[in-house]
Amino acid sequence: MMRFAFWQVAREYALQGLEADDAGALSLLHREDFVRPWSEDEFATMIADRTVIGFAARQTGHGREPPVGFILARRAAGEGEILTVAVSRAHRRQGIGWQLMDAVLRQLHAERAEALFLEVDETNTAAIALYKRLGFATVGRRPNYYPSASGTASAALVMRRDLR
Repeated sequence: MMRFAFWQVAREYALQGLEADDAGALSLLHREDFVRPWSEDEFATMIADRTVIGFAARQTGHGREPPVGFILARRAAGEGEILTVAVSRAHRRQGIGWQLMDAVLRQLHAERAEALFLEVDETNTAAIALYKRLGFATVGRRPNYYPSASGTASAALVMRRDLR
């Protein structure tokens, strides 16, 4: 009888602030999961906005490779809002989403924000589970918010986490 050993290579990731030249890579990554992905110009505008916080996850030891995940959040009036978050399908289930969310939570906490809000597709059970583990609670629902490729739409859950 032959035996095979399988090893999963441990990958390490580093978080870095987003820069203007990341916009094209973010648009490509966003395209993996969103029916209406944001364009490179839209990402460039967001990155340049002083009210926006952004982090990219990159594999360590790979120099300035394109991000494998990213997050953008906006801060206003003592609160924050997640604008978008995405992780490459090839790099999921490795804690990148948690690391990105934690970076924004830490930043907003340091800035003494009171709460962080986000919207998530009600069918995205993995993201909802992550947000609940991070202390978010559902505070609302927006019907027919996220379009699908088939022409139907699913609701968005509005979630909130107090930061104080």
